Amino acid sequence: MKVFVHDVTHCNGCHNCQIACKDEHVGNDWGSYAKPQPDTGQFWLKLNSYVRGTVPKVKMAYVPLLCQHCEDAPCIAACSVDAITTRNDGLVIIDPNTCNGCQMCILACPYGAIYYNTGLKIAQKCTGCAHILDRGWPIKEPRCVDSCPTECFKFGEESAMTSLVNDAERLPPDFGDTPDTRVYYKGLPKRFIAGTVYDPVEEDIIENATCTLTGDSGTVTAKTDSFGDFWFEGLEVGTFSLKIEANGKTKNFTAVSTEKDVNLGDIALS
Repeated sequence: MKVFVHDVTHCNGCHNCQIACKDEHVGNDWGSYAKPQPDTGQFWLKLNSYVRGTVPKVKMAYVPLLCQHCEDAPCIAACSVDAITTRNDGLVIIDPNTCNGCQMCILACPYGAIYYNTGLKIAQKCTGCAHILDRGWPIKEPRCVDSCPTECFKFGEESAMTSLVNDAERLPPDFGDTPDTRVYYKGLPKRFIAGTVYDPVEEDIIENATCTLTGDSGTVTAKTDSFGDFWFEGLEVGTFSLKIEANGKTKNFTAVSTEKDVNLGDIALS
């Protein structure tokens, strides 16, 4: 069975995958695999950008959204004319010659990854470039994967990609529980708490201050670096308390919520 694995931590946001998808499908009729994708309005692979935190504690994350090729795809159950099927390799395909344009699959998709072509009056989405895989072309992977310059996008047999899959997770959907999918993500952005510690008397940053963060999952510590900065990353959504200590001085923060990434700014230790 085929799987995609995308390493978010190595994606530089070049959008080559998104462009390659458009190049492969706009203006090209791949028969029973897919009719032409419209010039605008559809992204069978859309690279979403997330700005996290506030200046100067900012991080970027780029997460591609495509059909997740669910193992028990809700779009299949929603289709009244059996136009959607799962291939032997795990890819989920909408037969454009059978689809009647009822759009029930679009409503059923928990990822919003299916589009309606108003000109052709059919539903469309990522095919995993099944036409490439089946026609014996030299490139044995989807165009989005082939175009990735950092090689953070992988495609292949799940049995040969066990180490990558084991370190990855599935993308949470817009609604409902996370289904079993054939698209995995490594390094999906979690929450962070960060700040800069300084001495207002010396008017200088404080290096090696001890920062202790406590939450429902336990306690972790960090030291401020040579810029006076501290970062707690990979946090779940919750409420935390933070204690900062250096040179006999202490600063406490309570009820720090990670509903969003948190930049506590410049923290005077006095």
